[in-house]
Amino acid sequence: MADPIISARALFKSFPSGDRRIEVLRGVDLDVSAGESVSIRGESGSGKSTLLNLFAALDAPDSGEIVWDGSATLAPRRRGALIGIVFQSFYLVPELDARANVLMPSRIAGKVDRESRARADALLAKVGLAERLHHLPNQLSGGERQRVALARALMNRPKLILADEPTGNLDEHTGEAVMELLLGLCAETSTALVLVTHNAVHAARTSRRVRLHDGRFVAVE
Repeated sequence: MADPIISARALFKSFPSGDRRIEVLRGVDLDVSAGESVSIRGESGSGKSTLLNLFAALDAPDSGEIVWDGSATLAPRRRGALIGIVFQSFYLVPELDARANVLMPSRIAGKVDRESRARADALLAKVGLAERLHHLPNQLSGGERQRVALARALMNRPKLILADEPTGNLDEHTGEAVMELLLGLCAETSTALVLVTHNAVHAARTSRRVRLHDGRFVAVE
């Protein structure tokens, strides 16, 4: 059997609060296979975003182990090739147009050429923004900005997408359209997805559902 794209064992994470520490994660285990979609739900403060930050190697656990596609280390350049990230707040570069924002992962990897530009244009067309290539973020709606962010996350053909409340800043109709795109694009490219969401309907559309409560995974009813 192939190694999981990401494997977490006994993750603990706490943060200082005054003269004490708040335990946010208390022994989390999770494996995500290639092409699998997993949703994580839980009340505010349950550790969902903290866990995603650990998966993205944006933070480190106090203890426990994460293995990314067979390796226990994730240097920045390898992270850029392995993982795409979609945030709730888009985080587009305001001075760059849609195409340049989508190209950012290639630029960070040191490879912006004709092929990568063609891929950026194809991805923007795939998310319905072929006519918006040269629009700045402030010229786009919230839904359009999140679609640019989806295209950016897929730019380097990652094996794993981490999505943190990707519809949290969108109205219901736009959120549904963005979620349809996210799930469809990941399925089409066999890209694994870890989705943090408060939305039970969106969570139900993933191939597996887990729930965080008090820093631990509990059974989903």
